[in-house]
Amino acid sequence: MDVINCRNVNDGFIKAMDMLSFDQQDIRESRAGQVIEHDTPVATVFSKPYERVLFEEVRDANPFFHFMEGLWMLAGRNDLGFVRKYNKRMSEYSDDGISLHGAYGYRWIKHFNVNQIDVIIKRLKKDPTDRRCVLQMWDAKSDLNRAGVDVPCNTCIYFKIRNNELLMTVSNRSNDVIWGTFGANIVHMSMLQEYVASALDVSIGAYTQVSDSFHAYTNVFDEMHARLEELELFDFYFMKHIENPYENRAINYHPMVNQTSIVDWNKDLDKFLERKPFEDMDFEDIFFSHVAVPLQDAWALHKLGETDDAMSEVQECIATDWATAGFDWLMRRAK
Repeated sequence: MDVINCRNVNDGFIKAMDMLSFDQQDIRESRAGQVIEHDTPVATVFSKPYERVLFEEVRDANPFFHFMEGLWMLAGRNDLGFVRKYNKRMSEYSDDGISLHGAYGYRWIKHFNVNQIDVIIKRLKKDPTDRRCVLQMWDAKSDLNRAGVDVPCNTCIYFKIRNNELLMTVSNRSNDVIWGTFGANIVHMSMLQEYVASALDVSIGAYTQVSDSFHAYTNVFDEMHARLEELELFDFYFMKHIENPYENRAINYHPMVNQTSIVDWNKDLDKFLERKPFEDMDFEDIFFSHVAVPLQDAWALHKLGETDDAMSEVQECIATDWATAGFDWLMRRAK
């Protein structure tokens, strides 16, 4: 097994793209097309997983969608109504156009008729040395012989506390480097890790993603890798000078839970997911009023074609990583 050690998603993405560039001979057919696949499983270790926002313009990640999908997961939802507002292609991953069979948040909280997150929090509060805190996402009964388009790629998660830090290891059967590992996965899984750490009142430790099939689709990889080479980003890598936006652009993350009980935070979450853009609504935690709301309203303005107002609104977000990524994403569309 090979290991990618990184500070956060930004240097991890460049290192992973560089790793796959040496696997050009490992072209394989897959259900969804040709992939470049690394010849061994890969473990990616994020030392600061809460720095979860990818700024690389070549990747052009949609920060609004990733943020909102993360909240949707923490609410235990599987219906497409909320997330489809931020990515209309979500229906392509659904067998019925209404819900997602393998929705992670639903698996965490409802699918197995037990709220696994609550159980894990209770166990670690009772015994911080517990090594039995396994959150399951793969269901052999409903997944193993399934022929549908939506089967969980992430299969289980391990939690443990060491030195007053919550460590998290995610097992993944099939991991798209571009759209999965350094796109959606780092955002959603690190939000889960932060949520659990906040409930336990411990620090956020390393997040390790173990990917059995570490790959990228050739049509996407070839174009994106060529553009990264043009920017000489791989030269920076070899010189160990990868620019990190969280250092060089003075960008900071804002905690999700701020002097609010998890019970009240969950109530805020449920309220927010029912909120309509521009609706006045009171929240206990400033994460919702000063982070989530500006992002939601900026997206709504963008969809109305009011780009200048959207770029102004997104800067009201006090989480400067999400605000900057949102502004940059909107600016690229304005151009």
